[in-house]
Amino acid sequence: MPEGGASISKSAESGTSGGRAVEAAAHGTPAPTPERRVPAAAPGTGLLVTFILGGLTAVTPLAMDMYLPALPEVTRALHAPAATVQLTLTACLAGMALGQLVVGPMSDRWGRRRPLLVGLAIYVVATALCAFAPTVELLVACRLAQGLAGAAGIVIARAVARDLYDGVALARFFSTLVLISGMAPIMAPLIGGQVLRFTDWRGVFVVLTVAGLLLTALVWTKLPETLAPSDRHGGGFGQTLGAMRRLLADRAFTGYMLAGGFAFASLFAYVAASPFVMQEIYGASPQTFSLLFGLNSVGLMIMGQVNGKILVGRVRLDKVLGIGLAVVVAAATALLLMSLGVFGEVGLVPVAAALFVLMSSMGIVMPNTQTLPLMRARQAAGSASALLGTTSFLIGAMASPLVGIAGEDTAVPMAVVQLASALVATACFLGMCRPWKSGTSEKGGGV
Repeated sequence: MPEGGASISKSAESGTSGGRAVEAAAHGTPAPTPERRVPAAAPGTGLLVTFILGGLTAVTPLAMDMYLPALPEVTRALHAPAATVQLTLTACLAGMALGQLVVGPMSDRWGRRRPLLVGLAIYVVATALCAFAPTVELLVACRLAQGLAGAAGIVIARAVARDLYDGVALARFFSTLVLISGMAPIMAPLIGGQVLRFTDWRGVFVVLTVAGLLLTALVWTKLPETLAPSDRHGGGFGQTLGAMRRLLADRAFTGYMLAGGFAFASLFAYVAASPFVMQEIYGASPQTFSLLFGLNSVGLMIMGQVNGKILVGRVRLDKVLGIGLAVVVAAATALLLMSLGVFGEVGLVPVAAALFVLMSSMGIVMPNTQTLPLMRARQAAGSASALLGTTSFLIGAMASPLVGIAGEDTAVPMAVVQLASALVATACFLGMCRPWKSGTSEKGGGV
């Protein structure tokens, strides 16, 4: 397999050019050249790498969402209570959160390819075992392993992006990843439903296994090592903890991380509550809900492209993030006021419009809450990516159960969770990152 000698980032180790790129991104001026990029000598490689990294970020959402239409059938087939079958989702989500903490630092020590390939291999085996699980307990265990291994794709995809790009180029790349990975939640339930027309729930895991094998083959043959040996950490567990401690001690990095995590909680609250809110309270049919869910995902992807193609390079990244958070707060406030009846009886359309604005603005918030902290972590991108991913999943997982705390007759809990999460995200951004002060994102850090 290609290793350090084949590193496609070796030619981009100049700290000076990296500083210029970071400063250019912070001030909104075009960067002279990205610090890290796929060499021009390999035409088409950039598009292929983007496709592979997009697939890596989409593989675990596919594993989560393709399985959703099969939940009732799993309950019947395994003779298990619905609450126990729900643990198969919780186990996969917990695995994705915790696995990133393990795999991210490993990739800083041994390079990106080896941990990624090992993770993908375990993911394929765990997914295949899910297809043959005879009991719900074994299915839960296999789903946990699936999430732990699948986390390698999420965390290393971000680290590879940091190896390859910097500044404006990094922000634009993450906006492209939003476009690719954003298709997964839209397509996964549709694919799962079609698979169930021809086979049972086990067939869903067979399809996921085949997809995992194809992605592993692509990574093996087409994704070179992006972390040069000179940039790897030779230490063990203590050095890993030290790197994470230094990252968390960076006030701005922690501020961006928490802002991204709490913004993600607003998104999780939408995913957890919107089926009930839209259908049971506001009378949308399942078909209408599916259409609205798809439109919201399309809005998120479109705004991700607006962020990458129009805003980034022209507007300071901190300012773009601030605008995105302000729109999320405004949309969540409107939802809460409508839920409380301040505007009288409102129908489906105003609520759907507010949710569309909130979800679309995530296309601005999410790429920049990943770009800005990773710009401050040149020498520990794997550990930084692990902290970002784990924080988002854990905060989101803690927030989502709160949306049903007041029962099934009101949308107030969803709106409260979304608004509170957005306000905390904004407070972390303003209080810890201090975007009005020069020298925060301009310096880019060097952890």
